Amino acid sequence: MMRSASVPSGEGQAQSDVRMVPITQALVAAPRTAVVLPPVLAQYRPEAYRIQPGDTLIVTVWDHPELTTPAGNQQQAATNGRLVQPDGSFFFPYAGKLNVTDMTIEQVRSTLASRLSQYLKSPQVDVNVVGHGARVTLQGAFEDTTPQEFTTVPLTLAQAVGRARINVEEADLSGFVLTRDGTDYPLDLDALNRGGTVAADVYLKPGDRLHMPFNDRKQVYVIGEVLRPQALTFKTTDMSLTQALGRTGGLNPVTAKGGAVYVIRGMEDNSHKQATVYHLDAASPVAFTLADRFPLRPGDVVWVGPAGVTRWNRFLTQLLPLSGIISNAAAAQYNFDRGN
Repeated sequence: MMRSASVPSGEGQAQSDVRMVPITQALVAAPRTAVVLPPVLAQYRPEAYRIQPGDTLIVTVWDHPELTTPAGNQQQAATNGRLVQPDGSFFFPYAGKLNVTDMTIEQVRSTLASRLSQYLKSPQVDVNVVGHGARVTLQGAFEDTTPQEFTTVPLTLAQAVGRARINVEEADLSGFVLTRDGTDYPLDLDALNRGGTVAADVYLKPGDRLHMPFNDRKQVYVIGEVLRPQALTFKTTDMSLTQALGRTGGLNPVTAKGGAVYVIRGMEDNSHKQATVYHLDAASPVAFTLADRFPLRPGDVVWVGPAGVTRWNRFLTQLLPLSGIISNAAAAQYNFDRGN
């Protein structure tokens, strides 16, 4: 059961069940921590493209069409290409079997030319990648989660997200996670691109995984004397108290008590024995300035209390049916007594 308590200005007073804190200028004035890219992601720069298992290579040996196009000139390039096997091996006639994983295109070309020189005089060799096996995978609130291929042109996070197209109604931009080499890197895409700044782009690596969570589990609940009580989902980093009240139609002008706006926090956090209740006196002229700077968190409950006349009207509404029953019973008893 929640207990009310008188609280000194700007301070919270602990009670056994709840801690009451007024929303004041001092409370909302605390600076927010800047969100930055993890250095390991910001500093990464891709090198020259390196061959990966699943790549398809076209090897051209000039003046030797029997090696270059064994399937014939009329076939598509991919038909004459050779696949890099899952173990990284690659076979080419007279050069034998090579392990080309993580080799650059120039390294593959040089190795093939060296081996072919045992059978050909000064072979002129060219190597191109016509199919790429390296990919980045995507999960979650994207319109298109098809894995995206890496090419000889570096792939950036912005390009991959742009191609996948974010589901703006269901995505939680603040919960985005990039997984690389077994490590998860949370990236708050909303906070990184706020305040008129655009975050530096991140180059992706083969094997990266991009996860955009859905926002259905991040909600704030607005109840009480508002026009449209409902649960609101978070689409961005945070939601201010003003935004939450605005999205529910605002305080009911007839039934709401302006001085009774409360934010209940900690109800869903089992690690805390006490919930914290923040109180906003919405009847104050500066209330909406404070509310606009007060950020809500997932799981918060915003409750707007009723005005005194509303409580009285509700009491009458509940009392009148009961009084009618009593009156009818008394009248029936009176008529019964007269009949006897």
